[in-house]
Amino acid sequence: MMATGGGDGRRRGRRRSKMRLSRLYSFACGRRPTAVDDESSSRIGGPGFTRVVNANGGGGIPEYGYRSNSVSTTKYNVVTFVPKSLLEQFRRVANIYFLISACLTYTNLAPYTSASAVAPLVLVLLATMVKEAIEDWRRKQQDTEVNNRKTKVLQDGAFHSTKWMNLQVGDIVKVEKDEFFPADLILLSSSYEDAICYVETMNLDGETNLKLKQSLEASSGLQEDDSFNSFRAVIRCEDPNPHLYSFVGNIEIEEQYPLSPQQILLRDSKLRNTEYVYGVVIFTGHDTKVMQNAMKAPSKRSKIERKMDRIIYLLLSALVLISVIGSVFFGITTRDDLQDGRPKRWYLRPDDSTIYFKPTKAAISAILHFFTAMMLYGNFIPISLYISIEIVKLLQALFINQDIHMYHEETDTPAHARTSNLNEELGQVDTILTDKTGTLTCNSMEFIKCSIAGTAYGRGITEVERAMAKRKGSPLIADMASNTQGSQAAIKGFNFT
Repeated sequence: MMATGGGDGRRRGRRRSKMRLSRLYSFACGRRPTAVDDESSSRIGGPGFTRVVNANGGGGIPEYGYRSNSVSTTKYNVVTFVPKSLLEQFRRVANIYFLISACLTYTNLAPYTSASAVAPLVLVLLATMVKEAIEDWRRKQQDTEVNNRKTKVLQDGAFHSTKWMNLQVGDIVKVEKDEFFPADLILLSSSYEDAICYVETMNLDGETNLKLKQSLEASSGLQEDDSFNSFRAVIRCEDPNPHLYSFVGNIEIEEQYPLSPQQILLRDSKLRNTEYVYGVVIFTGHDTKVMQNAMKAPSKRSKIERKMDRIIYLLLSALVLISVIGSVFFGITTRDDLQDGRPKRWYLRPDDSTIYFKPTKAAISAILHFFTAMMLYGNFIPISLYISIEIVKLLQALFINQDIHMYHEETDTPAHARTSNLNEELGQVDTILTDKTGTLTCNSMEFIKCSIAGTAYGRGITEVERAMAKRKGSPLIADMASNTQGSQAAIKGFNFT
């Protein structure tokens, strides 16, 4: 009996920290509810605070109609691809002009066949639509990769690995160190006795410093997988909203306890410096706060494309001016074609023609000639320019995705050009808005030297010393730096000699 108890104690010691961190930190969630908390809790059940979650007891999607945990960031789908992509293409004034010209080629006003006008327009539209389809397919692949990530969820009395997309509201989830949270969770317990955990929210707000979270004392004792078999709770909280730093709700575990932002773990944030945490899913998929803040894929246009539109407007104005002048002179010549009731240009056979060249209707002939001139001088508008730029942008996106110099080896993250419309904007920083200088710095530290009880240790050369040696031209420090770097391989975060 004593040996078994000792073994259990050792196992528990390996799974949790022995230090009571509540002696070192004071947590907001540990204080007694104030009047503000009571006022927030009183709104539960009212408009905007109607979500009910039965933890580990079903009541997720089938009962309440909550969304699945599958997310999609694509711009199109099978039904909307053709109309939405065509709408995007005809935002360009040149495409509108070529569409009108193509329609006019099916009338007797056209100086050439309809195929010669329709084919270039169809080619441009198809090339652009193919590019849009390829980029949206890449977004779909990234969504599929995220939806197929694995996490541990409580099923049939044990935690089993399952895909993110299969999570439902009310599921009990176990997230381990350095894993992303698959949905918005309410923290129940962690590997620490104080039920705290450290969360990295860099994907949400760009902050690299870790946030401290702590569960309620009522659920902090759930330290083992088996302890959740009989666990039941009812959570009543606010409806899905985009507010990252606020949360109103309560949890009923025999008694009712208020919840605060200190207990919520947001999707796409990462667990750090904590072996594992247990949580219950309250928001899934597009109901999560990070997805509530996400905008639909916008139609982005670069400065070059907007400048091209201005050039097209200028060329179109010149085309209209030339066509108007030509039509005016055409109308005057057509009107003067009659002499004593007989046409001077008898070889044009105006008596056998339509109103296009009829001297008795010179004004109408001039107006109709205007449309003919617009099509005849259409080469002013370079339709091949658009397709050339689209092909170049697509190739640029392929080069960016395969560029080894833009690959981050530490996180195994290559560059992803989610949209190729802004390739030429890369590196062209116009304005930086920042609330503090820390936003522009890299919080990366190297352990090179230290001072203990007034004694300095470490022979490494810091960046400051290396810069000063270079400025002063000191060969000693420069040689030490080169010898130190050449004698051992660099270790990220630790280069103490």
